[in-house]
Amino acid sequence: MTGNSTRERIIEVADRLIYERGYEHTSFADIAAGVKISRGNFYHHFKTKDEILDTVIERRLMTTRHLLDEWEMTGETPAARICCFVRILVTNRTKIMQFGCPVGTLAGELTRLGHRSSTRASALFSLFREWLCRQFEQLGRAEDADELAMELLAWSQGVATLASALRDEAFLEREVERMCEWVKTGKENVPCGKELD
Repeated sequence: MTGNSTRERIIEVADRLIYERGYEHTSFADIAAGVKISRGNFYHHFKTKDEILDTVIERRLMTTRHLLDEWEMTGETPAARICCFVRILVTNRTKIMQFGCPVGTLAGELTRLGHRSSTRASALFSLFREWLCRQFEQLGRAEDADELAMELLAWSQGVATLASALRDEAFLEREVERMCEWVKTGKENVPCGKELD
């Protein structure tokens, strides 16, 4: 492996292990073993675990921005774009059922640990919130777009958490359909009594 590809592989493995095991339970040795390099070679690329974490968060932010841009280009309407966000739960259901939401689990763990990167990890939620807010504004809901964005974020996080905890894939799929129905019609299967129109 070249130096650059080794670094990229370290980031990729670290991202996966932090998602699957959590930041606190992922060690340098775990990552080095996953990449199949010596710890000495590992330290050539990253000096501290926090440095790896910062890089993983930046990678996730970049990936999320790319995903949001893709939905922006492929979704014909704001409602269709919002449903792309909702359906990511189904797309990633295997991993979500095992490990929960990658955004929620990392942000929650770092906050619980009082880690200095907790705010940066929460920026992933901010990206989704701002993007959803724009979509709701385009649906003609400028006055409560942020409230609706937060409601949908909370709903989707709750679904991911419960589906993972209960190992209930049918629940996840049913709730995804309810969320999309709520976005498309604004009336049916309304969470917390909040209609869209």
